[in-house]
Amino acid sequence: MKKKMFLFFLSAMMLLLLLAVGCSDDSTTSETDEDNQSTDSDTTEQEGETDEAATVTVFKSHIGKGTIPESDDPHVQYVKENTGVEYQLETTPPGSEPAEYINLMVASKDFPDILRPIGGVEQTLITQGGALALDDLLPKYAPNVWERIPEEAWNIVRSASPDGKIYYVPKVYLIPERAALLRQDWLDNVGLDMPETLEEYKEMLIAFRDQDPNGNGEQDELPTSGREFGRWMDHLFAMFGVAMWEGYPEWDIYDGEINYAGTSDNMKAAISFIRELYDEKLLDNETFLNKGDVWTAKINNNLVGSWYHLPANLRDRYAAMKEGDENAYVAGMPMPEVDGYDGFITQKSMGEPEWMIPVASEENAANALKLLDFFYDPANADFIQYGIEGVQHEVVDGEKRLLPSSDDKPIALGMLNLTTDESMEVRIKNSFPEDQQQMVRDIFEVSKADARRIAGDGMPSTVYQGYPDIQSHKLFQEYLTKIVIGEWPIDKFDEFVEEWHQAGGEEVTQRVQEWYDTAK
Repeated sequence: MKKKMFLFFLSAMMLLLLLAVGCSDDSTTSETDEDNQSTDSDTTEQEGETDEAATVTVFKSHIGKGTIPESDDPHVQYVKENTGVEYQLETTPPGSEPAEYINLMVASKDFPDILRPIGGVEQTLITQGGALALDDLLPKYAPNVWERIPEEAWNIVRSASPDGKIYYVPKVYLIPERAALLRQDWLDNVGLDMPETLEEYKEMLIAFRDQDPNGNGEQDELPTSGREFGRWMDHLFAMFGVAMWEGYPEWDIYDGEINYAGTSDNMKAAISFIRELYDEKLLDNETFLNKGDVWTAKINNNLVGSWYHLPANLRDRYAAMKEGDENAYVAGMPMPEVDGYDGFITQKSMGEPEWMIPVASEENAANALKLLDFFYDPANADFIQYGIEGVQHEVVDGEKRLLPSSDDKPIALGMLNLTTDESMEVRIKNSFPEDQQQMVRDIFEVSKADARRIAGDGMPSTVYQGYPDIQSHKLFQEYLTKIVIGEWPIDKFDEFVEEWHQAGGEEVTQRVQEWYDTAK
């Protein structure tokens, strides 16, 4: 027995020795190959490419309905065949808060190859040296991205970094993205014309509340509605010339200087009006409790008459409305006039972070940009729009028609976020049935007439450094909520303004002014 154990031990030691020698030889060979390759600038290794298909992990949140496509998914395979890169989509786990999750991901240094930043995480990476500069890489590996995005947008991106370099690819939306929406069929049912003044708007809401415009015999209508923290009811602020973005006050010109819209006299007037609507049950009294899915369900189930959202995303919502009411029709609402205020729809066209690459993923940066460039290449527009037949589209009478998304179908892969009048027209034609296309075009025409780019378009989140509560708008949301529901009087708004300045608002305002002077 002892002899057998000795022979076994001796054999194991010899095997380990052979493996060690082999590994040493492999390491030496690898180093030698790398040395040889570095002398040849034309080699594929130097270009960041390999003979085998690379895998690029792409992180983004808010991806909508559908499942994450697997490696053998036809959509993934098509992209792979045309780029040599496998698109591996990653997103936040169900039930998690996206901003918190992405910050946790950054803190743990568990990085994807390319990510869509949210919640100001791009500036965290930039200031900590964790973001890869893309100035030299974009023209080389993503020429379509580099050429299609306007120089003005690149300059705004440069203004957002301390060294003037490009650390992210910006979103570019050259037309208004959001709009004040209205149920035209409700307006017809109560016998009123499109409201032109604030008084007429309130009169319309009263009619929506009292005259059963959805025709179900119940007084269940919500004349207008929003979401928790006062989000997604920007139309109620917009009438008073308040720069808002999905319920967050933005920065614009007030009294001749760039200032935070949340502390403006315009904001106080808007909150006073919203408080009035809430008290008279013209604003959904569950607004500050509504999660996103609850709010959407109310709109889809023909319970909301006036709201604020994205016209280009109306297709599925409108289909749900039509299921409950075949006469449903959505119109864009021109901004009602308010004495003493210049109302407008907030437009942010350039500079918002869309894609960035962590320094930790630098070795795969060429492949990540190659993948991104595929989606910005006009030659791939048809595939990007329609996806795979039988999954994302069907062919009817020789024409492709998009199919509605669903929870049991793979999500269509995408990375393009560059919108112009021309590309939106293509999207409308491809996304909406022919009998709905003019409805959407009309909404955009109304929104474009009222939209204005704000002074803070493209402002970097670094202006908030050291003042996270101001960046998160928590103080504003607390005062807004309690004033609107009647817990605090409107005069408490003045207290909010004072507290905001004392909590760092003055320092932040100075930083914004410095950025604005440079960027403009």
